[in-house]
Formats: sequence, C-alpha cells, structure tokens
Amino acid sequence: MKGLRQHAGIFIRGVAMGAADVVPGVSGGTIAFITGIYFRLLGAIGAVPSAFFLSFVRGHWRRFWHEIDGTFLVTLLAGILVSIATLANLITRALDTYPVALWSFFFGLIVASVWHVLGQMNERRWWLAIPVALGAAFAWWVTTLSASQVDPGALVFFLSGALAICAMILPGLSGSFILLILGMYGPVLAAVREVDLALIGLFLGGCLAGLLSFARLLGVVLRKAHDLVLAILTGFMVGALNRVWPWQEVVRWRTSSGGDQVPLEQVSVSPMRYAEVTGEPAQITVAIVAVLAGLAIVLAGEWLSRRTARTSLAASGM
Repeated sequence: MKGLRQHAGIFIRGVAMGAADVVPGVSGGTIAFITGIYFRLLGAIGAVPSAFFLSFVRGHWRRFWHEIDGTFLVTLLAGILVSIATLANLITRALDTYPVALWSFFFGLIVASVWHVLGQMNERRWWLAIPVALGAAFAWWVTTLSASQVDPGALVFFLSGALAICAMILPGLSGSFILLILGMYGPVLAAVREVDLALIGLFLGGCLAGLLSFARLLGVVLRKAHDLVLAILTGFMVGALNRVWPWQEVVRWRTSSGGDQVPLEQVSVSPMRYAEVTGEPAQITVAIVAVLAGLAIVLAGEWLSRRTARTSLAASGM
C-alpha cells in the first residue's frame, strides 16, 4: 500500500510537470523542484548512458533498471504524457478565458519556489547574490526575446527538441517558451495534433539527446558547486517572473493555420494599462487570491515533505 501511494505521488508530480511544460513561461523543472524530486530526476537521467553500456548491453537488465531508477522514471514520464495528452487543450482554453487568474497562480508558484530553492542551500553567503543577479538578468533577457518564424525542417525539429528539453529541466526556464522564441511552438503542437509520427520522432530524438547529455552535466556541476548552481537557478526563476506577470499587452500577432489571430509577442504592463488596452477588468482581487493560492500550495507541500521526513526518521529510530 505504501509503495502504491509513492507511485501515485510520483505520477501526480508528472501530471503537474506536463501541465507546466505546456504553458510558455512555466518550467516543468520548477515543478520538479517544488515537489522534491528534482535531484532524484537528474540522478536517474544522468545514470542512463553509463548504465546502458555497462549493464543493459551485457544483459544485466535488472541491474540496469535499478541503476536508472526505472520505476520512478517510467511512472513520472507516464504522468507527464497523460497530462500533455489530456490537459493541453484545457490549459490553453483556461489561458484564453481566465488569463489573469491562471498567470497569477503561476506567479505565486514561482515566487514560493524561489524561497524553496534558497532553503536548499547549505550556506547562504553574500557573494551568492552575484550569480542570483546574473541568472535573473539572463532569464529576464530570454523572456524579452521576440518570437521568430523558421522553416520547420527535419533538422530544426531535432535541434528544437534538444534545446527545449534542456530548458525544461532547468527551474525558471520554460521549454515551451524556448520553442515559441524559435518559432517552433506552433509546428510542434501541429505535429502532435496531426499525429505526424516522423516529425514527432525527430523532436523526441532531439529531446532524448539533449536530456541525456545535459542532465548528466548538470548533475556533475551540482555535486561540485551545489550552492552556486542553486543561486543561478534561483536567479532563473526570479527572471522568469516577467513572463508569468498576470497583465500582458499583446504587441505582435500571428495568423494560425485556422486563420485566427493569436498572440505572438507580449510585454508586461500595469493592471491599469491592461484594462485600458484590452477593455477587460484588471481583476486585481482575483489576481491576489490566485497568487496566494500558488504560494499556499508550495508552502503546504514543503511542510508536508518535512513532516513526512520526520515521520520516516522517527519510524526508523534515528
């Protein structure tokens, strides 16, 4: 029963990561960090290349499965895929219908995540403010880049997958937003909707190549410079707040394949400016409630995680 609850918890985390990755501006890596599985995920992914050659090709399949934490990876991946398949349209409609409320909720999630990541540092030294500032500046710059239009050939699909997956596992950097900047967000979603297996395969191949190489590198760097990396990741999340600011003015549109006008480029504005340009109410009260809900979820999860850890230690007699 305990094992079933653990698997269900991992699956739900995957669902949350998949839902976040669908939204340009929100990182699945942030969700992994919030829910306490980030380092386990990096370790499992980073172990795949060496385990494949040292165990799998030699026929030691059980050892291979154990070395890559296979049950954890498969359960998490199942949650991500189920989420993308079932929640993508729902989240897209919610962003169109309730943009201020949903972006405010994500804003609250990320603000609380900054606090959570800072709490993971071994020592808080003054000089760590420098990488935090640099990470914030970089992420802020990324969120201000203009979306581009590219010719989505086979190589572009592969490289887009590699770049997007690297961003997805970094808290604060959104893989979906990277695709938007590259001009590949629409083509990738179109390939998924049309079940174009060739293009989907190329994109997933790029994701796999980027994931296996970057996750291992990131894991090594984290072991060598734990607090420095966390400071940079904290900065990434701070800078990403620009992208999830609830009040955005569309400054550039594009025509979808169906002939509809959809936002291509947006800038953060004040609530008053938002009401002026959109003709919609700023919904400041709704935004505050949604931000508080996002904060509460992260803080409640952190409290529950600490309580579970204390209970486990008490049960083991430590």
